[in-house]
Amino acid sequence: MRFIHTKITIILFLVIAILAAGCGNAGQSNIKAAEKGPDGKYQDVTVRLGVQGSGGLFGKAREEKWFEEEFGKLGVKVEWAEFQSGPPMTEAMASNRLDFAGLGNMPIIAAQAADIKFKVISQSLHGQKNVAIIVPPDSTAQTLSDLKGKKVAVTKGSNAFNFLYRGLVDQGIKVSDIEIIQLQPDEAQPAFDSGSIDAWAIWDPYITLNTLPGKGKVLVDGEQLGVLSPSFQIVRKEFAEQYPDLVTLYLKVLNRTLAWEKDNEAEALKRYADERGIPQEVIQATFNRSRSINIPVSDEIIAEQQKTADFQFEQKTIRKKIKVQEVFDNQYIEAASK
Repeated sequence: MRFIHTKITIILFLVIAILAAGCGNAGQSNIKAAEKGPDGKYQDVTVRLGVQGSGGLFGKAREEKWFEEEFGKLGVKVEWAEFQSGPPMTEAMASNRLDFAGLGNMPIIAAQAADIKFKVISQSLHGQKNVAIIVPPDSTAQTLSDLKGKKVAVTKGSNAFNFLYRGLVDQGIKVSDIEIIQLQPDEAQPAFDSGSIDAWAIWDPYITLNTLPGKGKVLVDGEQLGVLSPSFQIVRKEFAEQYPDLVTLYLKVLNRTLAWEKDNEAEALKRYADERGIPQEVIQATFNRSRSINIPVSDEIIAEQQKTADFQFEQKTIRKKIKVQEVFDNQYIEAASK
């Protein structure tokens, strides 16, 4: 009887130990990396790439089929999906309809706060001058304080929204001191042209489209204000865990595309200008203000991203506090850059 009691005790101990181990791994992924077939290729794998608009940097790669060429060597098919902005991209990623995307800092913070599973795999814009507050050419405003009592347009949830609100708070200016009008760019542009608004917090190419022909001037940008608006490349987390080599390959092809742009700038300028129906001088000015990159994310940028996340939580634009460090993973861009 004593032997039976001892045996039962041992079994119970083992069961508890197993359950404890299971609880300890509850937050970890059980996904294993997918294996290639005997021919060194994947079977029935399609990678879905998200882009904002149909042209630009990725337009050349799509025309030349650089991604299809490289992924095809591993038996992987490529599908493209076009979006107007970042939030719909993260929504598509949440429903497993998108694997890669390039977008700004605010949609990434909102996605992490909403528990969407992704990894930030590289930085694609420095974020120093790609967002600014512009005013009419005859405006007497010289600082943010001069906007008190004025009408300022901004797109809610955008990187410009974060830039404006953080800038005001950092300068000790109450948001209530300014009449903020929430407008999409296609609504804000005619309002700016007609003088219905006194200032506009916006990103490129709208900054350049207004400042180059003298329709407006920059009051302050991210570099001057000390509020950065970087952009990033992200990947769906489960995809990265299943196909880590394809994440590295994606970044390698992106490097190839950036190399083309650098080595063929005249062609790139003409191409991008024709796509948008605007002068090449505008594209050149946007290059000077914010050129695309593909680099590891530094500790300084991650710290800046945390400041933005904390600020947005204080403003109640995201529902919970987050640790942005958790979504950054430089291993893929480091491998792609070797």
